[in-house]
Amino acid sequence: MTESLRRNGEYEHAQENPYENPYQGAQQHASSPVNPEWPPPPAQPPAASFQDGQPEQPHKKRASRRRGPVALLTAVAIVAAAVGGGTAYGIQELTGSGTAASSATSTNVVPTGQKGTVAGVAEAVSPSIVEINATSNAGSSTGSGVIITGDGEIITNNHVVSGASSIKVTTSDGKQYTARVVGTDSSKDLALIKLENASGLKAATLGDSDALKVGQQVVAIGSPEGLTGTVTSGIVSALDRDVTVATDEGQQQQQQQRQGGGWPFEFGGQEFNGDTGSSTTTYQAIQTDASLNPGNSGGALIDMNGNIIGINSAMYSSAESSASAGSVGLGFAIPVNTVKADLPKLRAGADG
Repeated sequence: MTESLRRNGEYEHAQENPYENPYQGAQQHASSPVNPEWPPPPAQPPAASFQDGQPEQPHKKRASRRRGPVALLTAVAIVAAAVGGGTAYGIQELTGSGTAASSATSTNVVPTGQKGTVAGVAEAVSPSIVEINATSNAGSSTGSGVIITGDGEIITNNHVVSGASSIKVTTSDGKQYTARVVGTDSSKDLALIKLENASGLKAATLGDSDALKVGQQVVAIGSPEGLTGTVTSGIVSALDRDVTVATDEGQQQQQQQRQGGGWPFEFGGQEFNGDTGSSTTTYQAIQTDASLNPGNSGGALIDMNGNIIGINSAMYSSAESSASAGSVGLGFAIPVNTVKADLPKLRAGADG
């Protein structure tokens, strides 16, 4: 009722000259009076008017202009999403084939169908682990190493190559290379060596050891007793263990020969695998129960995404002779974040 009265008032002038036939009036010019019984006129101009035989649709043009920015923004968003996806893929490709990634908290280098499996980790990382044979005046020793660049930079323990007159490296595919020492840091038991005439090697991805948790599953790969590419698994038993190792070169060589590669260290106030000597250094290590034996030194401790989270350095042998020694689930690794922090010094040729 209210609506009806409003319309009558609004079009009051139309009552003076009403059409006798509303349909006839509708067929006349658009400026003719409006019958009050008809619906009120629209707020906008008519949907279509004709001028010179061509239709004009000004309200549609305005609507098109209003939608224009929205359509443009939508198009830009789609393009940005496509570029973003491509960029992420490019970064993933670069970190997988060039130098090792500096951080890998969200990186997964294990094949999709084998994520979280020891077999998947072994398949993904084994090509980045090498066997190292170092020869010195005192004899020879066997250890392991981790490839960190495609042209042959390898991280290992200082005690594996200390005092070596020659170094031979065997990759997982059986190829042999000669290597030279680039830099050493006995205070952290780390060394960087470089293969000669190497290219196209698969670099490992360096993870984040600060993100580790006790109980987390890990995999170890190395060459215990010269058995290249041996894979074992276990868990992170503890973090931030104070491990003391020898820094004296003569002591290292003597113990390598006497223990068949077993490396003496101190832990919890006790000495293992022999006397560490008077010149020692202490670092905080990752403790693991993954099986480690002489020859694993310098090899990789790996998380289940295939990221290197430690360099195996010390392992307890319960027997005096390496022939009867075996792993008792007490091994230690240098955290990979320590390795990453030390790399610039090692690359600069540090000797000590």
